[in-house]
Amino acid sequence: MTMHLRKPKALIAARADGSNVAALIASLNATFEEFKQKNDDRIKGVEDRFDDVVAREQVDRINADITALQGAVDEAVRSVAALNLGGNPAEPLAAERAEHAEAFETWFRRGVDNGIGELEVRANLSTGSDPDGGFVVPVEMETSIDRVLANESAVRSLATVRSISAATFKKLINMGGASSGWVGEEDARPDTGTPKLRGLEFPVHELYANPASTQTALDDASMDLAAWLADEVSVEFGEQEGDAFINGGGVAKPKGILGYQTVVNSNYAWGKVGFIKTGAAADFPALDAASEVSPADPLVSLVHSLRRQYRRNGTFLMNDLTIERVRKFKDADANYIWRPSIEAGASSTLLGYSVVTDDFMPDIAANAFPIAFADFRRAYLVLDRQGVRVLRDPFTNKPNVHFYTTKRVGGGIQNFEAIKLLRVQS
Repeated sequence: MTMHLRKPKALIAARADGSNVAALIASLNATFEEFKQKNDDRIKGVEDRFDDVVAREQVDRINADITALQGAVDEAVRSVAALNLGGNPAEPLAAERAEHAEAFETWFRRGVDNGIGELEVRANLSTGSDPDGGFVVPVEMETSIDRVLANESAVRSLATVRSISAATFKKLINMGGASSGWVGEEDARPDTGTPKLRGLEFPVHELYANPASTQTALDDASMDLAAWLADEVSVEFGEQEGDAFINGGGVAKPKGILGYQTVVNSNYAWGKVGFIKTGAAADFPALDAASEVSPADPLVSLVHSLRRQYRRNGTFLMNDLTIERVRKFKDADANYIWRPSIEAGASSTLLGYSVVTDDFMPDIAANAFPIAFADFRRAYLVLDRQGVRVLRDPFTNKPNVHFYTTKRVGGGIQNFEAIKLLRVQS
């Protein structure tokens, strides 16, 4: 069998702009075919009581290559999708915003404010008082930052994202109670029940980064300030957001999907997140042909724990180690339940549903929640308070200039019916 698959890193190095997505997908599918053959050979060896260590290591190595290739495909697809955020970048700015952008660039490079505060108000960029000071970045610069974050944060790319101008967002949820009925043409219309509304409140919290540059670099007129700032803050913002949207407890950061009270799905109630058990104390159940038990069984149960109107847009969320494990699972007909991407813009699938990687999801361990399955667009809400602010600091670490950059972000579950978790528990 051809071993061009042993060099995924060369392909991965060529991908990031999305131009090589087709080549990545082709390599991914070819690698998966090799993986299936080698893994089937390994399973047959185990069944024949001949556990070949070399074969097992080869399967694990190919599996790791698939993970690397899939990560490259996902990143390339997200990069292309992120370019669609924020409208048309070629659209001309209003005169006030163009004037503000020009003044901001002068301040960013030289520290001369040129009345930026007044220009913020005229350009409708002011977001109220800010104790940290600084100025709101121009629209095109904020758009550039948002694009990078959309590429970096898995949950942000899946959830509903709203921009607000207040410190808190309140949302009313209809909990049911409104009734209706059939009547004849001349029948009386009695009063119907009144719907029950429940309020959800999502505060925003401050996220910051503090990149630095030399004054010499800032003096370079060809330096793209928007791209530089987006690249510099993306790692810090992306990692902090990614962790909070999964594990945040809601104190000084957003509340993540694992930050809510959980309950076995048969006892589900609004305000809690229902879960399905794996059926094994610290793992997935082992394959048992005699009793027709498969390690894929709890994943099937997880899918069907979500109501149909949410399930049709369902997405699995798990980390790379969990995906590597799940990739070996088969259904009752001995078919692999994981399928690689087959076209640009499409995710790999598990049981026919998209799979997204987020390494802030826990590993498989006793009582952990390594997998979420949800219609994330309806389940989770990300809030961006309008206005990324920058405070220029040329004094703390001379001769470097620091740019203390803040972004106010909130998040939380907005529909508890649209998300379910898998818990490792017997």
